[in-house]
Amino acid sequence: MIELKTPAEIQRMHVAGRFVADVLFEVGRLADVGVNLLDLEHHVRGMIERRGAESCYWDYAPPFGRGPFRNVICLAVNDAVLHGRPHDYTLRDGDVLTADLAVSIDGWVADSARTVVVGTAAEEDLRIIRATEEALEAAIEMARPGNRLGDISAAIWAVARDYGYPVNNEFGGHGVGRAMHEEPHVPNKGRAGRGLKLRPGLTLALEPWFARTTDQIVYDADGWTIRSADGSRTAHSEHTVAVTEDAPVVLTRREPENPATRAGSASRRSARPPG
Repeated sequence: MIELKTPAEIQRMHVAGRFVADVLFEVGRLADVGVNLLDLEHHVRGMIERRGAESCYWDYAPPFGRGPFRNVICLAVNDAVLHGRPHDYTLRDGDVLTADLAVSIDGWVADSARTVVVGTAAEEDLRIIRATEEALEAAIEMARPGNRLGDISAAIWAVARDYGYPVNNEFGGHGVGRAMHEEPHVPNKGRAGRGLKLRPGLTLALEPWFARTTDQIVYDADGWTIRSADGSRTAHSEHTVAVTEDAPVVLTRREPENPATRAGSASRRSARPPG
């Protein structure tokens, strides 16, 4: 069942969204060579506790996981991309770190993810991160009344094809609001003009994620952490977005951030090697 939110409810989700954005910015700032993932986990725990928020991950036990998730943030490194369990790992120069966070504040949820490079960045790692960011912006642009869910999926898929990255459709975006995962499911690959018609009040977590050379995944022994099957590096970008009468509203964008600051993305795209 899909629940449309009122403008007042979307504002309450925006409160959670701003907090999520600030936490992910802080994680990106702290992620450095020599920092342990468990230290990042505990830092985020403190931020959540001080804010009076509630982690949507703690004790989360969906059918695809192994037992309850006992962490407050997902942290995935290099070929790991989704549901990364923070563990005793010290970040190294050149590591790619994905942080994914969902919290509830006063009963309303926001969900977001970002990927950063620790220390020295390889161009191929920056490229795949850029691809997920551009795919996310393309998806957000499609989140307008009258469009269909397939338009969002097709926009993500088009960017992936342009960059030459395969797309896994087992995990994708989803509805979000009173709970972290609501209907509908939003695949990262699909056909324009198909699926649910978008209406004002629909709130979605849109999350393109790509692996460099495969669309197949494997699980770690922890039963949670998902990696590319061939060990190729990965990236993941996610925002919580509200469909409104006027334009899509990104509820998890940090205030200083503006897509217009990503100048030169078109020229970078034209300079890509063939995929």
